[in-house]
Amino acid sequence: MQVCSEVINIHDQIQSDFRTLNLCSPFFFSWSVDSVKCQEIQEKERISSRFAGRVPKEWGETVRGVRTRLNTDQKVLALTFDACGGPRGSGYDAGLIHYLENERIPATLFISGRWIDANPEIFKNLSRNPLFETENHGLNHKPCSLIGRSVYRIGGTKNAEEIYDEIELNAIKIETLTGHKPKYYRPGTAYSDEICVEMANTLGYEVVNFSVRGDAGTTYSKKQVKEALFNAPPGSIILMHMNHPEGQTAEGVITATPELRKRGLRFVKLSEYGLR
Repeated sequence: MQVCSEVINIHDQIQSDFRTLNLCSPFFFSWSVDSVKCQEIQEKERISSRFAGRVPKEWGETVRGVRTRLNTDQKVLALTFDACGGPRGSGYDAGLIHYLENERIPATLFISGRWIDANPEIFKNLSRNPLFETENHGLNHKPCSLIGRSVYRIGGTKNAEEIYDEIELNAIKIETLTGHKPKYYRPGTAYSDEICVEMANTLGYEVVNFSVRGDAGTTYSKKQVKEALFNAPPGSIILMHMNHPEGQTAEGVITATPELRKRGLRFVKLSEYGLR
């Protein structure tokens, strides 16, 4: 941190000197980049130090501070779709997305950095579609733990610095590619401890999971997906996946949504309502 402070101070002094002389610094851009990087390092160290050494007391999908429902009693449902990435999770359910587009069904897409890296053009196209909002599913789809806890044989983040990188580096990736800064973060596997939630809040994000498990990681059959959607009460946030075209999520959604509309239910993005 001391080195960064010196870089920033020198950068500021050089700029001041050149402004005084009414000259343009030939090193302005390279120094600016160095200064920004140092500021990012300082911010990471500042936030991480606030949470280092604490002992989490909770672990799961609904720990303190996690949002799981829309804050409304209106007849609305929020469909959310995760794209997890990795060797077995970087697929793309084009049939599902095309159906949502054709039927004008809005949705919130939680996308990991590794899925973006595997599908850059698809991600860009999705982010340009006003029907969808693209949100943060972690840089490497890790469970969000201060102490390295795991779930489903997936290792979690090990400390505050790794939590910061998992959340903030993917947010920066999304913002760089889209110009849109995410508002919401869903941990990889949806598991976190309460310290992770506090850190995400400090960084400016709400942690959002779900009230209805819509496809159980694409293990549900078409019938099970349909039943999950039919049984969702108004205000539900429904978790499904868009990265396993071999599953039956799309078939279940295609079967259920016309009937849900007949019942007077409307589909919305998370940002259209407050969360609780």
